[in-house]
Amino acid sequence: MPLTGRYLQGYPPALLAQVQRLIDDGSLAQAVARRHPEPHAVRTDRALYDYVNTLKSRHMKSAPPLAKVAYDARLHLVMNALGTHSAVSRVQGSQLKAKREIRIAALFKDAPADFLRMIVVHELAHLKEREHGKAFYALCLHMAPDYHQLEFDLRLWLTALDPPTPAAAPNRPS
Repeated sequence: MPLTGRYLQGYPPALLAQVQRLIDDGSLAQAVARRHPEPHAVRTDRALYDYVNTLKSRHMKSAPPLAKVAYDARLHLVMNALGTHSAVSRVQGSQLKAKREIRIAALFKDAPADFLRMIVVHELAHLKEREHGKAFYALCLHMAPDYHQLEFDLRLWLTALDPPTPAAAPNRPS
């Protein structure tokens, strides 16, 4: 069965063939776990807020403050949302105030520490760069020099959690 997972679309065929062999052997999850064995202790919204703000203060001192950071069980992978960033605007007197929020999919409570770091870096980068362009990825690499490898490994981890099946893969929303 060819690899049809939604997380690995666009990667070179030779790389997909290697991943397919791991899937066929039933060893993809173990391969990812060997590369990223460290769990994290960021279990609560408060701990996540502190974790995100520590990274933000280390790498993005001039970025606007965050009003809220939380795990969100409503973020669903089918909608391709592992995390979100938003600015909630409201009028306060004669001024328009914006509160910035980051929400991380609750799935990351049980993810390896590297993957939580990767998704947080991704959402923090959106505070300065809205689009996934050159400047966005340069900022991600500034905060996490191994960003691209982590993103690929995260995609492998998601594929291991949700392997494609012959009947279901063609009908999945992207």
